[in-house]
Amino acid sequence: MTFFSSYRFLNCIIYRIHSRFTQQELPAWKPILTPGWVITSFLAIAFLFIPIGLVSLFASERVVEIVYRYDQDCVPEMYRGNVYVKSRSDKQLRSAAYESSTKECEPEARFNKSGDPVPIVPCGLIAWSLFNDTYNLIKKDKVLNINKKGIAWKSDTKVKFGSNVYPKNFQSNDLIGGGKLNESIPLSKQEDLIVWMRTAALPTFRKLYGKINTSLEAHDTITVVLENNYNTYSFGGQKKLVLSTTSWIGGKNDFLGIAYLTVGGICLFMALNFILLYVFKPRPLGDPSYLSWNRKAAN
Repeated sequence: MTFFSSYRFLNCIIYRIHSRFTQQELPAWKPILTPGWVITSFLAIAFLFIPIGLVSLFASERVVEIVYRYDQDCVPEMYRGNVYVKSRSDKQLRSAAYESSTKECEPEARFNKSGDPVPIVPCGLIAWSLFNDTYNLIKKDKVLNINKKGIAWKSDTKVKFGSNVYPKNFQSNDLIGGGKLNESIPLSKQEDLIVWMRTAALPTFRKLYGKINTSLEAHDTITVVLENNYNTYSFGGQKKLVLSTTSWIGGKNDFLGIAYLTVGGICLFMALNFILLYVFKPRPLGDPSYLSWNRKAAN
């Protein structure tokens, strides 16, 4: 009985070892990279990417931006503390079931309520440092409506921030970091917070504040009434207000067009080089004399 079982197990191993997959006998496409195929591929990429790059750059150049640094004109008398962007709890943001998951959120993890520590929602220094400058735009004595819906990524509002998570004990400690949240609105609807919580990789960044759906004409005069609440002075930061139009690629961004032009230019350069080599120094396809061992034998 033992011998029979071992035999069947050995049969199974041999069958698996000699399968078509392990012996690399599955159907496969094995193209031969002839000079014609390589040159055609490089030219196709170049002719596709270069026009896309030019169109992207043209669209980016048509975007009109007005950038104004306002933090130098209204310096507050007192600083309110440093801003740190290292702590958050993604579990807590997603579901109310993880309300007490505040391990990564120190020092803004809990609030001592009558001597009993209770969790802060949303916890962490990123949420604590929520941007709280306000802007009012006036055109011809009429306040322009700033729409703050649809400024966050849909993946954030639907996945990363739960519809059953509501702010609790937020900005209740002695040190106030930034803006406050409406405790009757779930986090998935508070897009100011969602935009701020998507931290930037570089020290210079932009955050979408809102959208102006009113049409503005050239030479229109816009008056901006702002409240300079957010502290950037203690760490030498800067704040600028940017009014910008948009195009089909979004705001002003030359990187996309430059990237397409760079890749297309490199492919065009490689295609021209291969054409010149193919014309002036051709060689038969699959010539065995170019193999390394044949070269050694010839020498």
